Amino acid sequence: MDKALLRREMRARRKAVNMHEARAAARRLLRVALEHRLLTKARRIGFYLPMAEEIDVLPLLNRALWLERECYLPVVPRRGAAALWFSQLTPLPTWYQNRFGIHEHASPKRVRARELDLLFLPLVAFDREGNRLGMGGGFYDATLAYLRHRRLWRRPRVIGVAYDFQRVDRLPREPWDVPLDAVLTDRGLHRFPR
Repeated sequence: MDKALLRREMRARRKAVNMHEARAAARRLLRVALEHRLLTKARRIGFYLPMAEEIDVLPLLNRALWLERECYLPVVPRRGAAALWFSQLTPLPTWYQNRFGIHEHASPKRVRARELDLLFLPLVAFDREGNRLGMGGGFYDATLAYLRHRRLWRRPRVIGVAYDFQRVDRLPREPWDVPLDAVLTDRGLHRFPR
């Protein structure tokens, strides 16, 4: 399977979703998350700010803030480093753009992924076994590499977020890939037993 081709294909499909459909999908995504009590079981939750064609997780993030959860956003590491830090979202207006043009929140409180209870992460495609195809930067795989060696104590719970049409039959799996615990879509929650 050609990963670059699949990325282009899926990004084009996401881009074809009009504004009305995208808003409806974001509402359904929140409803599915609430039905499965994803926000009530975790205290520290990692989110991300959606890029242009990604499914909108902001209603989910806003609900978590309303439920008084500690919410964190990724901070891209400096060149040469691979693991993400996560910055706690605060009311302070301390925003900046990283080297990829993604907005990040500057907060005095930063944590590593292992300090989160739940982590929602973006993806381009996922398969029935919980494999994820990302944008190709490898940041999440590097950040969560320690989970490949854990059998019992696994934290955070890693949940991909996508439109349901981003599911494919099978993705190639690399040795460094970290499989997902579940994928939250606008149509349901897909769990993957470990």
